[in-house]
Amino acid sequence: MFRLAFILHLFIGSTLAGIGVIVALVIGQDTLAPILISALIGFIIAFPVTWVVAKKLYETGA
Repeated sequence: MFRLAFILHLFIGSTLAGIGVIVALVIGQDTLAPILISALIGFIIAFPVTWVVAKKLYETGA
């Protein structure tokens, strides 16, 4: 399950980090620190999301 979670986190983490960067830019934060912070927040939020997705995939046997 950890292997699947790692692979999923590559995709989910980059997606949520990208969303965080876009949100930071849309609200007018165009310096480096807010962009990195928002990307890091998205990356961290991806851990529980990845765990839930991997768990659901293993429960359904997909």
